[in-house]
Amino acid sequence: MTDSTANGGTKPFRFGVVAPLRTDLPTWRDRLHRIADSGYSTLLMPDVPQWQPAPAPTLAVAATLTGLRVGSWVYASPLRPAWSTAWEAHSLSVLTEGRFEMGIGTGRPGIEDELRDLGLPAVPPSERLTQVRETVTALRDLDGPDLHTPVVMAVRGPKAQALAADLADTVAVALMPGDERDEITRMVRDFRARVTRDVELAQHVAVIGDAVAPFMAPPDTDTAALHAADSLAVLPEDPAAAAEEIQRRREELGFSYFVFGADFADTLAPVVADLAGH
Repeated sequence: MTDSTANGGTKPFRFGVVAPLRTDLPTWRDRLHRIADSGYSTLLMPDVPQWQPAPAPTLAVAATLTGLRVGSWVYASPLRPAWSTAWEAHSLSVLTEGRFEMGIGTGRPGIEDELRDLGLPAVPPSERLTQVRETVTALRDLDGPDLHTPVVMAVRGPKAQALAADLADTVAVALMPGDERDEITRMVRDFRARVTRDVELAQHVAVIGDAVAPFMAPPDTDTAALHAADSLAVLPEDPAAAAEEIQRRREELGFSYFVFGADFADTLAPVVADLAGH
């Protein structure tokens, strides 16, 4: 294994954008076209009821409008039965001709209250992790031998990391507000040490400069504290400095897939133009 990736080879950079539909349709369509023209690889949708239209139909429309890959960022496993999520993901793979990536995790902090509001059981984390495994297993059965829907897993604890090491194509480490760089560096390196497959490492970057991306972190996020902790959830606003930091993170930790909020897509377009595919 080299210093830069989990599987012994440096992966090329790619960049995704979380762009839920929160405007009128023409404005959203224009944004998608700008994202595609800027060199981003993937258009992503959160899985939060009442925030925007449901992910699946929205992603199908986005895939039709552009040549982008599309994906869920990320399905919350307790929101629907495992077979239903798997069927939806497989269907999107078929309808997009292989351009869909299923992001899945156990849900955001505080999802228990949301589940109760929806009349769903607030199952414990261990059971939510079992639901993730059941979803991926069902998806592989539906895909069969001729289709492979990439699975992106958002992970935090050791049990989630172990499951991702077995099942995921891409792994994103879920960051918390108090996480310092040294702590996450140890976590990522420990994860890499146990992975023997070809796994891509992803970064969810919620803060650019002092601005917080909607849908990627709470609006009351303490950006000063994140800067003080040298948090990996932050990138500089200056494109040249951001590009330098992104390259550092690949070299030191193996991160090659970076996901930003749609409000920052234009600001970071020069970074994408410079690094995507390299």
